[in-house]
Amino acid sequence: MTQPIPMVEIWRGDLLESQHLGHAVVCDSSGQVVEAWGDDEKVIYPRSSCKMLQALPLVESGAADAFGLTSEQLALSCASHKGAAIHTDRVQVWLNDLGLSVSDFRCGPQKPSDKDAHEALVRAGKQPCQIHNNCSGKHSGFLTLTKHLGAGSEYTQVDHPVQRAARSAFEEMTGEDAEFYGIDGCSAPNFSTSVTGLARAMARMAKPTVKGARAQASERLVNAMRTHPELVAGEGGACTELMRAMNGKVAIKTGAEAVYVAILPEQGLGMALKIADGGTRAAEAAIAGLLVKYGALDANHPMARKRLHGPILNRNGLNTGHMRLSPDFIQL
Repeated sequence: MTQPIPMVEIWRGDLLESQHLGHAVVCDSSGQVVEAWGDDEKVIYPRSSCKMLQALPLVESGAADAFGLTSEQLALSCASHKGAAIHTDRVQVWLNDLGLSVSDFRCGPQKPSDKDAHEALVRAGKQPCQIHNNCSGKHSGFLTLTKHLGAGSEYTQVDHPVQRAARSAFEEMTGEDAEFYGIDGCSAPNFSTSVTGLARAMARMAKPTVKGARAQASERLVNAMRTHPELVAGEGGACTELMRAMNGKVAIKTGAEAVYVAILPEQGLGMALKIADGGTRAAEAAIAGLLVKYGALDANHPMARKRLHGPILNRNGLNTGHMRLSPDFIQL
Protein backbone atom coordinates (compact mmCIF):
# COMPACT_ATOMS: atom_id res chain seq x y z
CA MET A 1 0.00 0.00 0.00
CA THR A 2 1.24 3.49 -0.85
CA GLN A 3 2.15 5.47 2.22
CA PRO A 4 1.22 9.08 3.06
CA ILE A 5 3.80 11.61 1.97
CA PRO A 6 5.22 14.61 3.86
CA MET A 7 3.00 17.59 3.05
CA VAL A 8 3.60 20.30 5.64
CA GLU A 9 6.68 21.12 7.70
CA ILE A 10 7.03 23.09 10.93
CA TRP A 11 10.43 24.70 11.45
CA ARG A 12 11.84 26.24 14.65
CA GLY A 13 15.09 27.99 13.93
CA ASP A 14 17.09 25.73 11.64
CA LEU A 15 15.50 22.50 12.86
CA LEU A 16 12.56 20.64 11.29
CA GLU A 17 10.49 20.22 14.45
CA SER A 18 7.31 18.59 13.12
CA GLN A 19 6.02 17.12 9.90
CA HIS A 20 2.48 16.38 8.72
CA LEU A 21 1.95 13.53 6.26
CA GLY A 22 -1.10 12.98 4.08
CA HIS A 23 -2.85 12.05 0.86
CA ALA A 24 -4.28 14.28 -1.87
CA VAL A 25 -5.99 13.85 -5.24
CA VAL A 26 -7.04 16.18 -8.05
CA CYS A 27 -9.70 14.85 -10.47
CA ASP A 28 -11.24 16.22 -13.62
CA SER A 29 -14.94 16.19 -14.47
CA SER A 30 -14.65 12.87 -16.30
CA GLY A 31 -13.65 11.33 -12.98
CA GLN A 32 -10.03 10.75 -13.99
CA VAL A 33 -7.15 11.44 -11.62
CA VAL A 34 -5.12 14.43 -12.80
CA GLU A 35 -2.52 14.27 -10.03
CA ALA A 36 -2.18 12.37 -6.76
CA TRP A 37 0.08 12.23 -3.72
CA GLY A 38 0.31 9.47 -1.13
CA ASP A 39 -2.33 6.74 -1.34
CA ASP A 40 -5.05 7.91 -3.70
CA GLU A 41 -7.18 4.89 -2.71
CA LYS A 42 -6.95 5.59 1.01
CA VAL A 43 -10.42 5.07 2.49
CA ILE A 44 -11.52 7.91 4.76
CA TYR A 45 -14.53 9.49 6.36
CA PRO A 46 -14.98 12.87 4.65
CA ARG A 47 -16.74 14.27 7.71
CA SER A 48 -18.13 17.77 7.09
CA SER A 49 -16.28 18.20 3.81
CA CYS A 50 -19.11 16.29 2.10
CA LYS A 51 -22.01 18.46 3.27
CA MET A 52 -22.61 19.57 -0.31
CA LEU A 53 -23.22 15.92 -1.25
CA GLN A 54 -25.54 15.45 1.72
CA ALA A 55 -27.48 18.52 0.57
CA LEU A 56 -28.03 17.30 -3.00
CA PRO A 57 -31.32 15.49 -2.19
CA LEU A 58 -32.63 18.66 -0.54
CA VAL A 59 -32.43 20.45 -3.88
CA GLU A 60 -32.99 17.73 -6.48
CA SER A 61 -36.06 16.35 -4.65
CA GLY A 62 -37.82 19.69 -5.08
CA ALA A 63 -37.89 20.31 -1.32
CA ALA A 64 -35.76 23.46 -1.55
CA ASP A 65 -38.13 25.04 -4.04
CA ALA A 66 -41.25 23.78 -2.29
CA PHE A 67 -40.17 25.62 0.86
CA GLY A 68 -38.75 28.63 -0.99
CA LEU A 69 -35.20 28.25 0.24
CA THR A 70 -32.84 31.11 -0.55
CA SER A 71 -29.22 30.89 -1.66
CA GLU A 72 -28.26 31.86 1.90
CA GLN A 73 -30.11 28.84 3.25
CA LEU A 74 -28.48 26.58 0.67
CA ALA A 75 -25.08 27.90 1.74
CA LEU A 76 -25.97 27.17 5.37
CA SER A 77 -26.98 23.63 4.42
CA CYS A 78 -23.32 23.12 3.39
CA ALA A 79 -21.83 25.04 6.31
CA SER A 80 -19.75 24.28 9.38
CA HIS A 81 -20.47 27.65 10.92
CA LYS A 82 -19.14 29.38 14.01
CA GLY A 83 -22.47 29.95 15.73
CA ALA A 84 -22.32 33.70 15.14
CA ALA A 85 -25.52 35.73 15.00
CA ILE A 86 -25.40 35.80 11.18
CA HIS A 87 -25.67 32.02 11.31
CA THR A 88 -28.01 31.36 14.23
CA ASP A 89 -30.46 34.14 13.34
CA ARG A 90 -30.89 32.66 9.86
CA VAL A 91 -31.26 29.13 11.19
CA GLN A 92 -33.95 30.31 13.60
CA VAL A 93 -35.89 31.97 10.78
CA TRP A 94 -35.56 28.77 8.77
CA LEU A 95 -36.99 26.71 11.61
CA ASN A 96 -39.83 29.20 12.06
CA ASP A 97 -40.67 28.96 8.37
CA LEU A 98 -40.84 25.18 8.72
CA GLY A 99 -43.13 25.48 11.74
CA LEU A 100 -40.50 23.68 13.81
CA SER A 101 -38.38 24.46 16.86
CA VAL A 102 -34.85 23.81 18.09
CA SER A 103 -36.11 20.68 19.86
CA ASP A 104 -36.69 19.11 16.44
CA PHE A 105 -32.95 19.09 15.80
CA ARG A 106 -30.96 15.93 16.49
CA CYS A 107 -27.49 17.51 16.25
CA GLY A 108 -26.94 18.33 19.95
CA PRO A 109 -25.86 21.61 21.60
CA GLN A 110 -22.45 23.15 20.98
CA LYS A 111 -20.62 26.17 22.36
CA PRO A 112 -20.23 28.79 19.60
CA SER A 113 -16.69 29.18 18.32
CA ASP A 114 -17.54 32.80 17.49
CA LYS A 115 -16.15 34.87 20.36
CA ASP A 116 -18.90 37.50 20.36
CA ALA A 117 -21.66 34.90 20.33
CA HIS A 118 -20.04 32.95 23.16
CA GLU A 119 -19.56 36.07 25.30
CA ALA A 120 -23.17 37.11 24.68
CA LEU A 121 -24.38 33.77 26.02
CA VAL A 122 -22.16 34.09 29.10
CA ARG A 123 -23.35 37.63 29.82
CA ALA A 124 -26.97 36.53 29.47
CA GLY A 125 -26.41 33.52 31.72
CA LYS A 126 -27.58 31.17 28.97
CA GLN A 127 -26.31 27.82 27.80
CA PRO A 128 -25.59 27.07 24.14
CA CYS A 129 -28.29 25.06 22.41
CA GLN A 130 -28.64 23.01 19.24
CA ILE A 131 -29.04 26.10 17.06
CA HIS A 132 -25.42 26.96 17.91
CA ASN A 133 -24.23 23.60 16.62
CA ASN A 134 -21.92 24.17 13.66
CA CYS A 135 -24.08 21.72 11.67
CA SER A 136 -27.45 23.35 12.41
CA GLY A 137 -27.69 24.58 8.82
CA LYS A 138 -27.19 21.07 7.47
CA HIS A 139 -29.77 19.77 9.92
CA SER A 140 -32.22 22.48 8.86
CA GLY A 141 -31.82 21.06 5.37
CA PHE A 142 -32.42 17.55 6.68
CA LEU A 143 -35.58 18.73 8.44
CA THR A 144 -36.79 20.45 5.29
CA LEU A 145 -36.38 17.26 3.29
CA THR A 146 -37.98 15.24 6.11
CA LYS A 147 -41.04 17.45 6.03
CA HIS A 148 -41.18 17.37 2.22
CA LEU A 149 -41.10 13.56 2.27
CA GLY A 150 -43.52 13.27 5.18
CA ALA A 151 -40.94 11.09 6.92
CA GLY A 152 -40.44 10.41 10.63
CA SER A 153 -38.75 12.72 13.09
CA GLU A 154 -35.59 10.65 13.66
CA TYR A 155 -33.91 11.87 10.51
CA THR A 156 -30.34 11.04 11.62
CA GLN A 157 -30.99 7.29 11.65
CA VAL A 158 -29.08 5.54 8.87
CA ASP A 159 -32.25 3.84 7.54
CA HIS A 160 -34.32 7.07 7.51
CA PRO A 161 -35.41 8.21 4.02
CA VAL A 162 -33.30 11.37 4.33
CA GLN A 163 -30.12 9.41 5.05
CA ARG A 164 -30.90 6.79 2.42
CA ALA A 165 -31.18 9.64 -0.11
CA ALA A 166 -27.93 11.18 1.17
CA ARG A 167 -26.12 7.86 0.87
CA SER A 168 -27.42 7.28 -2.65
CA ALA A 169 -26.25 10.72 -3.80
CA PHE A 170 -22.91 10.24 -2.05
CA GLU A 171 -22.20 6.89 -3.69
CA GLU A 172 -23.30 8.06 -7.13
CA MET A 173 -21.11 11.15 -6.96
CA THR A 174 -18.02 9.37 -5.59
CA GLY A 175 -18.52 6.45 -7.95
CA GLU A 176 -17.93 4.06 -5.04
CA ASP A 177 -20.00 1.95 -2.68
CA ALA A 178 -19.57 3.14 0.90
CA GLU A 179 -17.92 0.23 2.69
CA PHE A 180 -18.29 1.81 6.12
CA TYR A 181 -20.24 4.45 7.91
CA GLY A 182 -19.59 6.17 11.20
CA ILE A 183 -21.63 8.57 13.31
CA ASP A 184 -20.47 12.15 12.88
CA GLY A 185 -20.17 14.77 15.61
CA CYS A 186 -23.68 15.99 14.78
CA SER A 187 -25.13 12.43 15.06
CA ALA A 188 -25.73 11.99 11.31
CA PRO A 189 -24.15 9.03 9.51
CA ASN A 190 -20.96 9.76 7.59
CA PHE A 191 -20.16 7.38 4.75
CA SER A 192 -16.69 6.29 3.71
CA THR A 193 -14.97 6.83 0.38
CA SER A 194 -11.47 6.89 -1.01
CA VAL A 195 -9.65 10.19 -1.36
CA THR A 196 -10.03 9.74 -5.11
CA GLY A 197 -13.77 9.17 -4.76
CA LEU A 198 -14.13 12.37 -2.79
CA ALA A 199 -12.12 14.35 -5.36
CA ARG A 200 -14.19 12.79 -8.14
CA ALA A 201 -17.41 13.90 -6.44
CA MET A 202 -16.10 17.46 -6.14
CA ALA A 203 -15.11 17.48 -9.82
CA ARG A 204 -18.60 16.32 -10.74
CA MET A 205 -20.00 19.23 -8.74
CA ALA A 206 -17.55 21.60 -10.44
CA LYS A 207 -18.56 20.61 -13.95
CA PRO A 208 -21.46 18.14 -14.21
CA THR A 209 -21.17 16.01 -17.33
CA VAL A 210 -24.85 15.01 -17.45
CA LYS A 211 -27.65 17.58 -17.48
CA GLY A 212 -30.66 17.18 -15.20
CA ALA A 213 -31.74 17.63 -11.59
CA ARG A 214 -28.37 16.50 -10.18
CA ALA A 215 -26.45 18.99 -12.31
CA GLN A 216 -28.81 21.82 -11.40
CA ALA A 217 -28.63 20.95 -7.71
CA SER A 218 -24.84 20.84 -7.83
CA GLU A 219 -24.64 24.21 -9.52
CA ARG A 220 -27.04 25.85 -7.06
CA LEU A 221 -25.20 24.57 -4.00
CA VAL A 222 -21.76 25.50 -5.32
CA ASN A 223 -22.95 28.96 -6.33
CA ALA A 224 -24.55 29.47 -2.91
CA MET A 225 -21.27 28.68 -1.19
CA ARG A 226 -19.28 30.95 -3.50
CA THR A 227 -21.79 33.79 -3.06
CA HIS A 228 -22.01 33.55 0.74
CA PRO A 229 -18.58 32.48 2.05
CA GLU A 230 -19.30 34.15 5.41
CA LEU A 231 -22.10 31.65 6.01
CA VAL A 232 -20.02 28.57 5.14
CA ALA A 233 -17.65 29.13 8.08
CA GLY A 234 -17.48 32.64 9.54
CA GLU A 235 -15.04 35.42 10.27
CA GLY A 236 -11.53 34.04 10.72
CA GLY A 237 -12.45 30.67 9.25
CA ALA A 238 -10.18 29.33 6.52
CA CYS A 239 -13.07 28.40 4.22
CA THR A 240 -14.48 31.92 4.41
CA GLU A 241 -11.15 33.71 4.10
CA LEU A 242 -9.81 31.63 1.22
CA MET A 243 -13.06 31.75 -0.77
CA ARG A 244 -13.06 35.53 -0.41
CA ALA A 245 -9.42 35.61 -1.52
CA MET A 246 -10.44 33.80 -4.71
CA ASN A 247 -13.25 36.29 -5.40
CA GLY A 248 -15.98 33.68 -5.27
CA LYS A 249 -14.55 31.57 -8.10
CA VAL A 250 -14.00 28.44 -6.00
CA ALA A 251 -15.93 26.63 -3.26
CA ILE A 252 -13.93 24.91 -0.52
CA LYS A 253 -14.97 22.99 2.56
CA THR A 254 -13.19 21.54 5.55
CA GLY A 255 -14.04 18.43 7.51
CA ALA A 256 -13.02 17.21 10.95
CA GLU A 257 -9.80 15.23 11.28
CA ALA A 258 -8.08 17.32 8.61
CA VAL A 259 -10.06 16.62 5.46
CA TYR A 260 -10.39 19.37 2.84
CA VAL A 261 -12.07 19.60 -0.54
CA ALA A 262 -12.21 22.20 -3.29
CA ILE A 263 -14.59 22.68 -6.22
CA LEU A 264 -13.12 24.64 -9.16
CA PRO A 265 -15.87 25.29 -11.76
CA GLU A 266 -13.67 27.29 -14.16
CA GLN A 267 -11.05 24.55 -14.32
CA GLY A 268 -13.57 21.71 -14.07
CA LEU A 269 -11.54 20.18 -11.24
CA GLY A 270 -12.20 18.68 -7.85
CA MET A 271 -9.67 18.32 -5.03
CA ALA A 272 -9.62 16.27 -1.86
CA LEU A 273 -6.99 15.73 0.80
CA LYS A 274 -6.56 14.07 4.16
CA ILE A 275 -3.79 14.78 6.67
CA ALA A 276 -2.95 11.51 8.39
CA ASP A 277 -2.57 12.90 11.91
CA GLY A 278 -5.76 15.00 11.78
CA GLY A 279 -3.90 18.32 12.03
CA THR A 280 -6.10 21.21 10.88
CA ARG A 281 -3.20 23.63 10.36
CA ALA A 282 -1.69 21.22 7.86
CA ALA A 283 -4.96 20.65 6.00
CA GLU A 284 -5.41 24.41 5.57
CA ALA A 285 -1.85 24.80 4.30
CA ALA A 286 -2.19 21.86 1.93
CA ILE A 287 -5.44 23.02 0.33
CA ALA A 288 -4.02 26.53 -0.05
CA GLY A 289 -0.98 25.04 -1.77
CA LEU A 290 -3.11 23.02 -4.18
CA LEU A 291 -5.24 26.05 -5.01
CA VAL A 292 -2.10 28.08 -5.74
CA LYS A 293 -0.58 25.28 -7.84
CA TYR A 294 -3.70 25.12 -10.03
CA GLY A 295 -3.98 28.87 -10.49
CA ALA A 296 -7.07 29.53 -8.37
CA LEU A 297 -5.36 31.38 -5.50
CA ASP A 298 -2.69 34.09 -5.54
CA ALA A 299 0.23 32.87 -3.43
CA ASN A 300 0.90 36.46 -2.32
CA HIS A 301 -2.63 37.12 -1.07
CA PRO A 302 -2.51 37.72 2.72
CA MET A 303 -4.99 34.90 3.34
CA ALA A 304 -2.84 32.52 1.30
CA ARG A 305 0.35 33.58 3.06
CA LYS A 306 -1.39 33.17 6.42
CA ARG A 307 -1.92 29.47 5.67
CA LEU A 308 1.22 28.76 3.68
CA HIS A 309 3.92 30.64 5.58
CA GLY A 310 2.27 32.09 8.68
CA PRO A 311 4.99 32.83 11.25
CA ILE A 312 4.80 30.92 14.51
CA LEU A 313 4.72 33.49 17.31
CA ASN A 314 5.24 32.87 21.01
CA ARG A 315 3.39 34.59 23.84
CA ASN A 316 5.77 37.52 23.69
CA GLY A 317 5.01 37.98 20.01
CA LEU A 318 8.46 36.74 18.99
CA ASN A 319 8.77 34.90 15.68
CA THR A 320 9.99 31.45 16.74
CA GLY A 321 9.51 29.52 13.53
CA HIS A 322 7.52 29.06 10.37
CA MET A 323 5.39 26.60 8.43
CA ARG A 324 5.95 25.57 4.83
CA LEU A 325 4.83 22.99 2.28
CA SER A 326 7.13 19.99 2.00
CA PRO A 327 9.15 19.84 -1.25
CA ASP A 328 7.84 16.27 -1.58
CA PHE A 329 4.36 17.74 -2.01
CA ILE A 330 4.31 21.12 -3.77
CA GLN A 331 7.12 23.55 -4.59
CA LEU A 332 5.69 27.05 -5.01
